[in-house]
Amino acid sequence: MSRTSPTEPPAAAASGAAPSAPQAAAAPAAAAGEKRADDGRAGRRTMAAIPRRFRNILSLADFEDAARRRLPRPLFAYVSGGVEENRSIRTAATAYDDYVFSPRVCAGVAGASAATTLMGQDWAAPFGIAPMGICAMNGYRADIAMARAAKAAGIPMIISGSSLIPLEQIMRAYPEAWFQAYVPPDAARLAALLDRARTTGVQTLVITVDSPVGSNRENNLRAGFSSPLRPSLRLALDGLVRPRWLLGTFLPTLWRHGIPHFENLYAERGVPIIARHVQREFGGRAHFNWDDFARIRDLWKGRLVIKGILHPGDAVRAVGIGADAVVISNHGGRQLDGTLAPLHVLPHIRAALPDTPLILDGAIRRGTQVVKALALGADFVLVGRPFNYAAAVAEQAGVAWAIGILQGEVTRTLAQVGVRRPSEVASAHVLPRGPIPSDTFNPKEAP
Repeated sequence: MSRTSPTEPPAAAASGAAPSAPQAAAAPAAAAGEKRADDGRAGRRTMAAIPRRFRNILSLADFEDAARRRLPRPLFAYVSGGVEENRSIRTAATAYDDYVFSPRVCAGVAGASAATTLMGQDWAAPFGIAPMGICAMNGYRADIAMARAAKAAGIPMIISGSSLIPLEQIMRAYPEAWFQAYVPPDAARLAALLDRARTTGVQTLVITVDSPVGSNRENNLRAGFSSPLRPSLRLALDGLVRPRWLLGTFLPTLWRHGIPHFENLYAERGVPIIARHVQREFGGRAHFNWDDFARIRDLWKGRLVIKGILHPGDAVRAVGIGADAVVISNHGGRQLDGTLAPLHVLPHIRAALPDTPLILDGAIRRGTQVVKALALGADFVLVGRPFNYAAAVAEQAGVAWAIGILQGEVTRTLAQVGVRRPSEVASAHVLPRGPIPSDTFNPKEAP
């Protein structure tokens, strides 16, 4: 799947229509007020050239602010929050400030591009959309909106096992999407789920391993979000004062598709989100061990990715069993509070696995953060919440705009650091923040 990379959001993002992959690759960056990367002004924008609906959306953080205004408070809290004191969220986010760039100049960066390769596939940028559950409660058919935008932009998207839209429908929108599975508690259900994924055309399976038991999401309870989702006066009032969500997402979903169900936990359809016993559907994973992962490797002949690793020893063991790639992740700070930052452990896992594709999943909000992750050993990164917010705010067009924002930032950062491709980023391009030891640089060193 060879793709090229625009440096800014495609013009189609403004209309909501998804361009084809060739159109997305060839769309001139001038559609967003850009100049070509090879004229030395990559990434510059003018407000007049930005579609009117996105003139207040200039960064991924702006999508979060817009989603806060659009979504009922319980739903926004569910997406934005973590567990307990939110320490894991903060630690992951602030880790990027512990490193600074050491750029090189006069490096000939004309034609800089974010395009890269991962597991033998070509992608337009070194990031993809992380798996996220119940997105369709926030934006109308949000999983499909993200899938179409990702396909058009030439980046991967991972379908969540806790999605409210069937795997088959999302795969029709993006046949090269990956599928993230929570392992069922018994062997028969596991085999049936893998058969379903295989029959649907999934080629890359992601197994999440960092949620053996439920987490303490007290923030959800304080905000009025519960699982099962129960109608309440608070939720009703929140919906009434947010008519864009009520009329654009909630009512169309109920009218056209009925009460949402968890569609991808098993081979068969899961329970509705309002079912009393919904929590039981997510239980039974405390048994999972390395023998179970080895069994999945035996059953699954496609690419196998393990997600939720924070220790070099676990990464080495997973690859020894047969994992094709490792996702270094703390589950978005939604499982265990007080974990180390994925970015901090990344160099240690890279040292243990010098040749294995490593994917960082951890609080990415800027292109500078993507490039820092690449310098510290990542081949690729995943981004979650911002694309969820983008789908809530403007469906497919919003996701396309968010992808373009981040892609443009990555391209600019690469050029400013002094390289033309993500594969050229090296550990020497970043340094720990603080005083620089006298023996850090060799003045005679060639670029």
